[in-house]
Amino acid sequence: MAVPKGKVSKARRDKRRGSNWKLTVPALVKCPQCGALKLPHRVCKACGTYNGREVLNVGEAKK
Repeated sequence: MAVPKGKVSKARRDKRRGSNWKLTVPALVKCPQCGALKLPHRVCKACGTYNGREVLNVGEAKK
């Protein structure tokens, strides 16, 4: 049976375990209609368009 040769220090253990927890930054693309940044393959929150069509009716003034 496989047995560890020696104790793994906390620094070595944490170095191995800590490399996968970081979050990735979401990709942002420019909206072709208004130029605002939006998530890809989603409706633009600024102008309400998706794939060249108006999908949402976005009000001009929100309070």
